[in-house]
Amino acid sequence: MKSNLTTSTALALALGLLGSPALADMEAATAFLDAEIGDQSALSREEQEAEMQWFIDAAEPFAGMEIKVVSETITTHEYESQVLAPAFSAITGIKVTHDLIGEGDVVEKLQTQMQSGENIYDAYVNDSDLIGTHWRYQQVRNLTDFMANEGADVTNPGLDLDDFIGTQFTTAPDGKLYQLPDQQFANLYWFRYDWFTDPEIMAEFQEQYGYELGVPVNWSAYEDIAEFFTGREIDGVEVYGSMDYGKKDPSLGWRYTDAWMSMAGMGDKGEPNGLPVDEWGIRVNENSQPVGACMARGGAANSPAAVYAVEKAVEWLNKYSPPSAMGMTFSEAGPVPGQGNIAQQMFMYTTFVAPLVDSEAVMNEDGTPKWRLAPSPHGVYWEDGMKVGYQDVGSWTLMQSTPEDRAKAAWLYAQFVTSKTVDVKKAHTGLTFIRESTIQHDSFSERAPNLGGLVEFYRSPDRVRWSPTGTNVPDYPKLAQLWWQNIGDAMSGAKSAQDALDTLCADMESVMERLERAGIQGDLGPVMNEEKDPQEWLDAEGAPKPAIEDTREEPQTVSYDELVSSWQ
Repeated sequence: MKSNLTTSTALALALGLLGSPALADMEAATAFLDAEIGDQSALSREEQEAEMQWFIDAAEPFAGMEIKVVSETITTHEYESQVLAPAFSAITGIKVTHDLIGEGDVVEKLQTQMQSGENIYDAYVNDSDLIGTHWRYQQVRNLTDFMANEGADVTNPGLDLDDFIGTQFTTAPDGKLYQLPDQQFANLYWFRYDWFTDPEIMAEFQEQYGYELGVPVNWSAYEDIAEFFTGREIDGVEVYGSMDYGKKDPSLGWRYTDAWMSMAGMGDKGEPNGLPVDEWGIRVNENSQPVGACMARGGAANSPAAVYAVEKAVEWLNKYSPPSAMGMTFSEAGPVPGQGNIAQQMFMYTTFVAPLVDSEAVMNEDGTPKWRLAPSPHGVYWEDGMKVGYQDVGSWTLMQSTPEDRAKAAWLYAQFVTSKTVDVKKAHTGLTFIRESTIQHDSFSERAPNLGGLVEFYRSPDRVRWSPTGTNVPDYPKLAQLWWQNIGDAMSGAKSAQDALDTLCADMESVMERLERAGIQGDLGPVMNEEKDPQEWLDAEGAPKPAIEDTREEPQTVSYDELVSSWQ
C-alpha cells in the first residue's frame, strides 16, 4: 500500500485538501486527473473531463451534503477510501466518509438496517452472495427501476452497464439489477511455478509418484503434491505443501460456502450455480423456493460429498499447512504465501494478488512472479457441468430505508468509483476487475507477465464459470453465521464432520421454517418439503449423492503452459 498512500498524499496536496476546502468545480477535477489518472483510463482525456463535468453538474443539488458508505477492508476499497473519496468530495462538494470494516461486520450492519429501518449507511459494498436475500425481501432499491425513474437525473449516461463483467451475478430471476459491481476476484489455485518447473524437483516427484508434477486437476493429485513438498527444505526455507485457515470466525464460513462444497462435488450440475441443489446444499423447487438443506428433504448439506469436503479440508490443514494456520482468519491467511514457504494453495482469493506482487520472497528481480494462478482442482464427487469455483462480486447496494436524496448522492459516488475514468487505475491498484474495457486496456497487456496468469484468466471465456453464491439462499446473513459456527466445531475436533453438518443443515432448516411461517418473503420464500427416508433421495438422480467407497481417484495433473495456451 506504500504507493497508494504516497499517491493519496500527492493528490490531497493537488486538490488543496490539506488546507482550505477545495471548490466543487472543474479545477479540482483537472487536478485529480493530472495527479492520479493520467493515461491509465479507458477514456481519452477529453472524455474524462466530460465525465467529470457530468458528475459536477449532477451533484450540484447535493453540494454540502455529508454521506457515509461502507465496505470490507481490501486493497481496492482502501484505494477508494483514501484516494477516490477525497477526490469525489473535492470535485462534487458531496463529503463522503468511506468506512472500512470486516466483511462480517458489513453484513451485520446491513442486517441491522434491514431489521430496524434505521439508515446506518447510505450505501453498502456487499457481496452479490446476498442477491437471493435482496430479491426476496425487497429491502434494497432495484437499480433497474431506480435508474429509469427517481434516479434518472443522477445516473451517468456513460455508466455503460454492458461493459461490466459481473452484472449477471447481481441480477435476480425477475430480470432486475439489484447491485452494481465494484470489485471482483476469483478463487483460483496458486502454486510456485519456479519449484514445479525445477528439473530436479520434477524428476524426484515423477520417481516417487509415477506421474508428472503439474497443476492438479483433481484432489488426489493436490494431496500428493502437498505431501511431497511438506517438510522439504528449498533455498534454506522449510516448505509447507498447502495453505488454508481454520479459526472459528465468520470468514471460516466463506471458506466453505464459497464453492468449496461444489468443488468437492456436493451439489447439482448447473452454471453459474447448481440446480436444484446449490453449493450450500439447499434445494429449491421449480419456483426457486427453498425446500430443504438436509438429505431428508432433498438437500445435500449433510450428504456424503459434504462430509468428504470437510474431512479433506481438516486433514490437509493439519497435515500440510503451517501450524499457525489453524488459528488464522481469511485476512490473516491470505498474505502467507507471499512469505515464500508455501508450495501451493487450493483456494487463493485473487484479491491477495496485490500484496503478493509487493513481496520480494515470491517475485523475481525482473518483476515477474515465481508463482502462477490456475483453475482449482475438483473432488471425487464432482462431475463435468458443475460449478468449478467461486468469484466474489462486491457490489454497491442502496437500501430502501435510505432517504432518497442521500441515496442519490451515494449513487453518484458509487458510479464515480466504478467509472471508466477511474477504473483502470483502480484495477491496477487492487487487481479486482469489473469492466471489460479495463481488462482489455493496453496497460494490462504490458503488465500481464507480472501477474501470474490473472490477466489471461480474466480475458478468457473461462472466467464466467467462476460464480458467487446464487439465488437459492433465502437469507444470507442469518444462514451464513450458521456455517462458521458449525464448521468450526469440525475444524477444532469438537465434533465429527458428519455431526457438525447434521447440526448445520438442521439449523438452516430451522431458519427457513421460520421464514415460511412468517411469510415475509411472500411467494419467493421457503416452502419446506416433508421429511422422508434420505435413501430415497440418495437413490434418485443428482444431489444428494450416495457415498463413494474409495475417494482416492487416479491423480491427474496438467502442464500450466498448456493450460494457459488453451485460454488464449
